[in-house]
Amino acid sequence: MKNSFNINKIESPLLKNILNYRKTIIIVFLLLLGFFSAFFQIEPEEVGVITRFGKFVKKVEPGLNMKIPFIDELYKVPVERQQKLEFGFRTVKAGVHTQYSKSVAKDESLMLTGDLNLADVEWVVQYRINDAYNYLFKVRNPKNTLRDVSEAALRQIIGDRTVNEVLTVGRTEIATKMEALVNQICKEYSLGIKIDQIVLQDVNPPQPVKAAFNAVNQAQQERETLINQAKSEYNKVIPKASGQAEETIQKAEGFATQRVNKALGEVARFNAIYKEYMKAPGVTRSRIYLETMASVLPKLGNKIIIDEQGNNVLPLLQMQLNK
Repeated sequence: MKNSFNINKIESPLLKNILNYRKTIIIVFLLLLGFFSAFFQIEPEEVGVITRFGKFVKKVEPGLNMKIPFIDELYKVPVERQQKLEFGFRTVKAGVHTQYSKSVAKDESLMLTGDLNLADVEWVVQYRINDAYNYLFKVRNPKNTLRDVSEAALRQIIGDRTVNEVLTVGRTEIATKMEALVNQICKEYSLGIKIDQIVLQDVNPPQPVKAAFNAVNQAQQERETLINQAKSEYNKVIPKASGQAEETIQKAEGFATQRVNKALGEVARFNAIYKEYMKAPGVTRSRIYLETMASVLPKLGNKIIIDEQGNNVLPLLQMQLNK
């Protein structure tokens, strides 16, 4: 009994030293852990939100920041990063040869149009977080809320249009109207999200009637092609004919103007000659006669001039023949 008591007395200080050493290690470890957890880094595309005992305290900007360890909780929100939600399909593997799967999202892509037809619509919602506080604390699970809002908005818009509009000419208008509507709802719900763009990836008729729809679309495209060809021929022929008609009209108008001006000139000339003739009829008559003969005689061939009293031209003719 005496020996056992001595051993316990010897081991007791050693045990106390070991325990004290362990406590020191734990305290140092906790201090180091607290020191390093007090500092944190916010990336350029993020904003930090700090809560203390679950209550919002402040937002912190990108860079090195500090918080109270073990008390403050940090949330990093990527406010500058563009994110996306896929509807009607899911990306299985991204890369050069991206792989998609439709089986997990088959029902969400089927839409009922205003003329009671079905359309298979695949779309992408690209968005950014523009208010970190609202995104974290105003709505529970804002991503799922945005997904539900987007699907409901598209069903509402497509429900007001015919299937032909959805499949062909109305896609851009649908995407634009949907973007405005979803942004409005996100603002009303205080989601802290802003829609950048909505892209309708693929819009097709349901698989059972796809062949019939494709045949109709092909017929419509052929119709448009024929109409465009006819318009092209029309644009070639009609302007040319219009130009030729205009040219003919202008020529006729020019010829008419020329004739009128010429006639007016001749009338003016005749009036001027007549005026002079009335002043001296004999002189004017002789001058007109001489001018007329001077212009006519050079155009004749051989000329024989005889006296008024000459009654035999045969000798003259014989002389002309001998010459």
